[in-house]
Amino acid sequence: MNHFLDIHKTDPVALRGIIDMAADMKAARQGRSRGAPDDERALEGQMVALIFEKPSTRTRVSFDVGVRQMGGQTMLLSGTDMQLGHGETIADTARVLSRYVDLIMIRTFDESVLIEMSEYADVPVINGLTDRTHPCQIMADIQTFEEHRGPIKGKKVVWSGDGNNVCASFLHAAGQFGFDLTFTGPAQLDPEEEFIGLARKAGSAIKIERDPHKAVEGADLVVTDTWVSMHDSQSAKERRHNMLRPYQVNEALMASAKPDALFMHCLPAHREEEATSAVMDGPNSVVFDEAENRLHAQKAVMRWCLGL
Repeated sequence: MNHFLDIHKTDPVALRGIIDMAADMKAARQGRSRGAPDDERALEGQMVALIFEKPSTRTRVSFDVGVRQMGGQTMLLSGTDMQLGHGETIADTARVLSRYVDLIMIRTFDESVLIEMSEYADVPVINGLTDRTHPCQIMADIQTFEEHRGPIKGKKVVWSGDGNNVCASFLHAAGQFGFDLTFTGPAQLDPEEEFIGLARKAGSAIKIERDPHKAVEGADLVVTDTWVSMHDSQSAKERRHNMLRPYQVNEALMASAKPDALFMHCLPAHREEEATSAVMDGPNSVVFDEAENRLHAQKAVMRWCLGL
């Protein structure tokens, strides 16, 4: 049984296989090749529980559509439906769900909920997002980069802004896929030292550069994310905007990177805040390819988890 909890917890050979499978399934669906065999029936007879303690658009739609495209069925469960840990324990919930479904995807707040679910479930568990990491997004990002620029190994990725959960999974991916990453942002929002250490131990060059223009010099990929959470107070939002304004990805910043550097944002975006519309809609932006590839990457993750 294969859980997909975090990129650094998954074997690099398996990660490469997932990316290749995702590319094959996307090509097959677009009619360019036969792709992986029996794609449309891969999950026939399988039931997938999709648990959303934390609201979502892309994660919910992409997982639901992905299961249906492969012939499976989904059961959507919200935080209000389940109240994880506020009645029945997470461990008991995992045990019960395992009697009903073949796979569990959970999008939650506290990483401990994901870990406990995986420890007690008798079926594979997928991390759809926690406050600490977002591995499915980064698998889609790797797929997107390689579609446009070839292998990501040895490339320079720059993260501009808040060292959040998406940035954390990029650090995990740097070590597993063999690329370098530079973080540029305020010191108060640096990524976790643990994750920086993991990537460096795996052989990736991880740097912190406060000057965003210096940071993006020679970059093959520039990535950012929203500056604020829906749960932040108005005063917290204002403080974060003041801290992060120098790290906005705009045309001037992209001009300091390689001419063919790609731009990514996992969406939803607050245009003219963390990134300008000129960049998001510009020739180097692949944000909508990135959004589409959540579907293909997650289909491949589900098949890997189920050994299909």
